[in-house]
Amino acid sequence: MFKDIIVGVTPTGIDACAVKAAVEFAVKFESKLYLAHVAGMAQGWGSIEHLAPSGETDQLGGKIREMYDEYLGTIPSAQIVVVPGIPHNELLRLARQKNTDLIVMGPHTKEYEERRSKMWGMAGSTLERVSQRARCPVMIVHKDVECKEPLFENIVVATDFSDQAECAVSYGGQMARQYKANLVVMHVSEPGGPGRSECMNRLESEYGKRLDGIPNCSFNAEMGEPAMEILRTARQGGADLLIMAHHSKERDPEKAFLGSTVTQVALNAPCPTMSVNRHFDLRCGLMYDQAGAVVEAEAMV
Repeated sequence: MFKDIIVGVTPTGIDACAVKAAVEFAVKFESKLYLAHVAGMAQGWGSIEHLAPSGETDQLGGKIREMYDEYLGTIPSAQIVVVPGIPHNELLRLARQKNTDLIVMGPHTKEYEERRSKMWGMAGSTLERVSQRARCPVMIVHKDVECKEPLFENIVVATDFSDQAECAVSYGGQMARQYKANLVVMHVSEPGGPGRSECMNRLESEYGKRLDGIPNCSFNAEMGEPAMEILRTARQGGADLLIMAHHSKERDPEKAFLGSTVTQVALNAPCPTMSVNRHFDLRCGLMYDQAGAVVEAEAMV
């Protein structure tokens, strides 16, 4: 399913759960795996004391391989890529170069993001920027993932009916078909918004036909704060994968640190969270409709 996987890492070890998941996926799908670290700019990943100028990339590469050696034993062909630059730019550039099917990222801490913003006058995290702009799905992993068979049994897709969310729902449908998984497509209406019955009608109207044929597909409309309701639904339903679209809406810079609904969910979810903003297919990068026929799909900008 995934042929080329990139996982973002630092020499701090904070990304161990993401590395472990990426390695297990790479073994399962016989994928090429790249462990990528970007050094040299203080608004990057990991703690500031571990950032290094580009002349020390070899040393950093050795440290990273040593740190994650226990996981890489099952996939010795994994490549360590250490480059200087701005983290989200370099990760996205590498993903384009390798035609990556999946980017895996670990947890980030608010403290570091705030320190970097004050120092460099930049708001927002690498996590948010990569998940907004990536041309492939981005999986955010903050705790150990069980690589079981089937890999996913209960999938929750959250939609706000935006264009990006269309891509997330389509991808969720493909995943449910691939793994014969239970699928819940949900929408959360904030206070003052449409009522639950109106949202249910819209969910069934917009997504019912395209998800026809998925045996265990249901719709759920909730009222309240989106991140909290999505997390509650995931926990109650025993979700092992959450799929959402990450938007690039204008945000108050003071609230931009780990502030999006996707990031709030990802860092607190009981399972991996996948950000999907573009049409993407599990088979050879083509887009298929739910009947299995190839269709043309414009990539979201």
